[in-house]
Amino acid sequence: MSGLAKIQLAPDARRELLENILPFWRGRAMDQEHGGFIAEMSNDLRLRTDAAKGLILNGRILWTFSAVCRLTHQVEDQSLAQRAYEYLTRCFLDPQHGGYFWELTPQGQVADDKKKSYGQAFGIYALAEYYRAFREPQALEQAIELFRLLESQARDSQHGGYFEVLSRDWQPVADMRLSDKDLNAQKSMNNHLHVLEAYTNLGRVWPDPLLADRLRELIDLFRQRILNPEQTHFRHFFDAAWNPLSDNYTFGHDIEGSWLLAEAAEVLGDEHLLAAVQSVAIKMARAVRQEGLDATGGLCYEGLHGQVIDSGKEWWPQAEAVVGFYNAWQLSQDPGFRDAAVKCWQFIQNRLVDRVHGEWFWRVAPDGKVDANLPKVSAWKCPYHNSRCCLEIIRRAAADENPQSATRTNTTHL
Repeated sequence: MSGLAKIQLAPDARRELLENILPFWRGRAMDQEHGGFIAEMSNDLRLRTDAAKGLILNGRILWTFSAVCRLTHQVEDQSLAQRAYEYLTRCFLDPQHGGYFWELTPQGQVADDKKKSYGQAFGIYALAEYYRAFREPQALEQAIELFRLLESQARDSQHGGYFEVLSRDWQPVADMRLSDKDLNAQKSMNNHLHVLEAYTNLGRVWPDPLLADRLRELIDLFRQRILNPEQTHFRHFFDAAWNPLSDNYTFGHDIEGSWLLAEAAEVLGDEHLLAAVQSVAIKMARAVRQEGLDATGGLCYEGLHGQVIDSGKEWWPQAEAVVGFYNAWQLSQDPGFRDAAVKCWQFIQNRLVDRVHGEWFWRVAPDGKVDANLPKVSAWKCPYHNSRCCLEIIRRAAADENPQSATRTNTTHL
């Protein structure tokens, strides 16, 4: 047995979550002056007091502490989940047109009132998790209302899928970009990946026929439109009719999508679909392992036509790689996938974990140096990817390393 095979991931993941990630967010994330949570913090813990509060950061904090509570059962974690729930529903929720605003001022006033489908999806994802943890009926009601709003206002009834950005009152807008880095395209892989993720989580607590139909439609869109013809990588941007507008790919989204698609099919409970999606998941994971994983064990950021075009290592692709490769090993029993998961985990521990201030650095440059200019907390830097990585590995690896300690799945079929 190789040294990699001997490594037990479950206790390592539990230690990382309980002793590093959670203590950082428990102790440093709260905005004591204006309520809710801080918007931005540098690597050396300096606050940027004029930073806007983003829907994504707050939704992901709500998901994280709701999910964590189901593991720790700690009053402190429950309190933070409740704080996130109350701030999200009090300050981000639009009382006139429904849905959630994109950004608030530091004081909690509306700064950007657009309705971005990506943001609504994270609202659904987080509210469903809050309901899973605490059985709060209003959280489930709000998640269902958001689902119905996306279906009635953002869904493309002609070509399928969901438009990227709408105005406060759900009308078309000229600028469809999720962020400054994105193309001004009507549809994107990233948006649909997180709508898929949100609908999967809602399906665990609300087995609704329309929700099941839409989740199946999303899986079909990924298989038929978003994946390249070889079914190895996701294309990023599309027009309304799903004509591709780009051909680069990000290895982190590919490996994340491989396990999220399998999870969605599992929740649907269709064995034929599940087998087909699992086959795609293995194929995608194999392509990511062959093309994007370098000798250090880190996952490179971006590729094009089979070549790496950005070999930097950001925190979230590493977290998703651990889960995605482990999932591919569970599906295929190919030991190379488990080895890849362990190598990524070791890269995280050796290069990304901040041993001084806690949490993980955002990015390690190709030369191995930490990019100290990128923040520790921001609208996009949050505890969701790394906490979820730990939670998934605790669940999955504990079941494999000690079969009597855990179950493989926690699924309600739609």
